[in-house]
Amino acid sequence: MGTRTTGRRPGAYVCGIDAAMDMIGGKWKVLILWALNERPCRFGELRRELPGITEKVLASHLREMEADGLVHREAYDEVPPRVEYSLTARGESLNEALEPLGAWGRANVLSASPAAGQVGEDDDVPLVPGAA
Repeated sequence: MGTRTTGRRPGAYVCGIDAAMDMIGGKWKVLILWALNERPCRFGELRRELPGITEKVLASHLREMEADGLVHREAYDEVPPRVEYSLTARGESLNEALEPLGAWGRANVLSASPAAGQVGEDDDVPLVPGAA
């Protein structure tokens, strides 16, 4: 289980969160982790699970995540060829670490009311605090 060195900043991390965010940075990697947490998927299945991701980005991220030891790529010797992606133990542990963050997002962003600090589109809110 090796780690990828291209693009990483070994020794330059400020803290563990910095290191973890470098590994899962961007919009798509955490969504790939989430999708693979459900079950192993083929490339096309992943693409359908993640509307908006391009084939190029998905392929690149899967290669990076495989090199980082988060994703396992299994190529089956069949006709037509079949490849499935699944989480490694390291990927599963990262998903477990992300669960509290997802719970926070559901509680504080997705289900928040305007009274909880979320401003609606039609709310009359001054741009400068205290201004009317």
